[in-house]
Amino acid sequence: MFHKWSCLAAISVVLALAGFGSTAFGESRVNTGYFGNVAIKGYDPVAYFTMGEAVQGSKEFSHDWLGATWHFANEEHRQAFADDPVKYTPEYGGYCAFGVAFGELVANIDPEAWSIHSGKLYFQISKPLDQDFTENRDDFIKDADSHWWEIETADKQ
Repeated sequence: MFHKWSCLAAISVVLALAGFGSTAFGESRVNTGYFGNVAIKGYDPVAYFTMGEAVQGSKEFSHDWLGATWHFANEEHRQAFADDPVKYTPEYGGYCAFGVAFGELVANIDPEAWSIHSGKLYFQISKPLDQDFTENRDDFIKDADSHWWEIETADKQ
């Protein structure tokens, strides 16, 4: 099990090696990674809710929303998202929820490191980090919600 401070150190190393901080992603608050404009590395956000698993989406079934392209496994999922994108969009724009809890936007998430809590989808940079996030979820969500508001309003001031 990871201790939250060792996870914070790991996030700091990832940020330092990648050369990206919380301002590297400009105006967009949807995680499209380092290259391209595809949300959550092309994974189908609806599948997490309907299938209970991480499923790679397809360009064939895509939808543009919030300045990003979202991919889906099939037309049914694409339509469900188009009808109610807020229901399926991951929290914190798909950035690492643990990182957001510490005020950082970590873009290199692992779409297989995910959890749903209270009907909301959360991503992490790794499965061990997701386990630590899940074990202390309420505290991390409270901190992340606070920092997300600061991140969201920082560019608008």
